[in-house]
Amino acid sequence: MQELHFSIIVPVFNRPEEAKELLESLCLQTYTDFEVLIVEDGSSVTCKDVIDPYFSRLNLKYFFKQNEGPGPTRNFGASKAEGNYFIFFDSDCLIPANYMAIVQQYLHANDLDCYGGPDRSHPSFTPVQKAISYTMTAFLTTGGIRGGSKKMDKFHPRSFNMGISKVAFERTGGYAAMRFGEDLDMSMRIAEAGLHTGLIIDAFVYHKRRTDFYKFFKQIHNSGIARINLFKRHPSSLKLVHFIPAGFVIFCLFSILILPLGYKAGMLCLLVYSLLLFLDALIKEKNLLVAILSVEAAFVQHFAYGTGFIKAFWRRIILKQEEFHAYKKNFYK
Repeated sequence: MQELHFSIIVPVFNRPEEAKELLESLCLQTYTDFEVLIVEDGSSVTCKDVIDPYFSRLNLKYFFKQNEGPGPTRNFGASKAEGNYFIFFDSDCLIPANYMAIVQQYLHANDLDCYGGPDRSHPSFTPVQKAISYTMTAFLTTGGIRGGSKKMDKFHPRSFNMGISKVAFERTGGYAAMRFGEDLDMSMRIAEAGLHTGLIIDAFVYHKRRTDFYKFFKQIHNSGIARINLFKRHPSSLKLVHFIPAGFVIFCLFSILILPLGYKAGMLCLLVYSLLLFLDALIKEKNLLVAILSVEAAFVQHFAYGTGFIKAFWRRIILKQEEFHAYKKNFYK
């Protein structure tokens, strides 16, 4: 296997403090043979000033480009990278000190064209962020497929924590210009190209995600829309499990709001599910407030994804409309 030279690529949009925290965590890496490329995607509030001190602490490069979305911004970073293995992080991630050492050792022993890693909650996260982290990774909400499962037939690397060789990146053509779901589209094209992909279970990051439930709803609503957009690009990608949040929304509407006779049964089912979520979150998070908020986060997630999925199913499959996403003007507010 050829010697690995890593290029860490981070797209940034109006998140200077997050970029600073990410760079600070990269300064603590025990394996230091890597470069870092910060690519500003047309931000109105740039991170240039706050990252200035890190040019002397890291092999750091900074670029500013017009706003095009995360996919083209990652492609831009890849075009400027000097390494032969690209690692993509989202700007709202904190990287454990042994992350790069784990990846370097794993890839030295296992020839992977592309890898992904899971995410965890950091002790510094707010209770809401911890609840969102729980519901995005728990078996009771996502089946544990978002980077924490070892079942590779269900695992797709996501670009908040994803590495890919330069050869594989160029072979697949990089990221598509999708605003949402571009990382899953990339993972699907990697698989379709017959490249070797794997999960490095110990290469986790601390992923902040959203800071409140309204922002979380907007993000996950677009994920539901993206699932149908992905189906239009990759027809075999839509599975029965992807219909579950939409079914959850329909179940709640019909059993509680529309059919009075089903009210008690519907409420009992939701109560049992809420109790299971609460107990599971309490065991994992060991925090009563986080466990309570995790129940709310799970319902926000199901309704956000389900309504986005239903909306996209109607517009893209029934009405045959073009690809779209929601909250274009205020997604980051």
